[in-house]
Amino acid sequence: MKLTLQTLSAIILLCLLGTSCQKDTSEPSPYLTSQTYNLKDVAYGTDPQQKMDMYLPANRSSSKTKVFVMIHGGGWSAGDKADYSSTMDALKDYYPNHAIININYRLGTQDYPGYPKQIQDIQTALNEISKGKYNLSQQYLLFGGSAGAHLSMLYAYAFDHDHHVKGVINTVGPADLTDPSLTNNLILMGVVGGFLGKAIYDYQGNKALFEETSPARRVTPNAPPTLSFYGDKDPLIPVTQMPKLRTALENNHVWHYDTLYPGGGHGLWASDAQTQDYITRIIAFIDQFFK
Repeated sequence: MKLTLQTLSAIILLCLLGTSCQKDTSEPSPYLTSQTYNLKDVAYGTDPQQKMDMYLPANRSSSKTKVFVMIHGGGWSAGDKADYSSTMDALKDYYPNHAIININYRLGTQDYPGYPKQIQDIQTALNEISKGKYNLSQQYLLFGGSAGAHLSMLYAYAFDHDHHVKGVINTVGPADLTDPSLTNNLILMGVVGGFLGKAIYDYQGNKALFEETSPARRVTPNAPPTLSFYGDKDPLIPVTQMPKLRTALENNHVWHYDTLYPGGGHGLWASDAQTQDYITRIIAFIDQFFK
């Protein structure tokens, strides 16, 4: 793959951020491990958008307490962690001994695109929670919807060099930005502009950038298990995205399971039965790979 300016920038900045996420045990902890904490708007960087909500369970430890990492959608240019508040509450009920972080990240525009800063924000948030004061393990499951699912997959497949991510739950996430169903659609390319900026106006001249930011093109045999959900009536994510991701995972012998819901939209399923199936499969996936 050709080394682009964007790739070099991402590599340099991620190195500066410390991608190995080494534990910081020198900082005294303000959080008693015997107590539960529900923290709001914890800063993990200096930008006002670099905030996260945290659930820290009682009796946690750096050896056993796994962490759900929730990443909201919104076309890389909108959305908020509040969109996942109810899901965060449900995870607390189902898995009270797991920690949860629900992050905001710096939103993108065509003039100030989401890449690479949003990948950097995921890394910075993980660097923050790896500090000794939180007493959490470095085992993560990424849970994202739409653009958040794309970021979850891209980080897990291409930037998690120490393989701390143990699973990805992908709900209607764009998987291959080189898909003609996207690149030939001016409306959908306008949405991608929140992530890739003005590169969308010259796809052929920026094809390497589209490839390096496509999760399906960054899969390796070390990629974590991935559970995916799509709807065949989704107005934003072409149905061609799911098989492209499936093929990449199969070719690399990575555990995966995907579901295409008939009549399902952009994360809005067509029936109560589909919604129940969605929940059941998520619980089974977590129980298999992250309990």
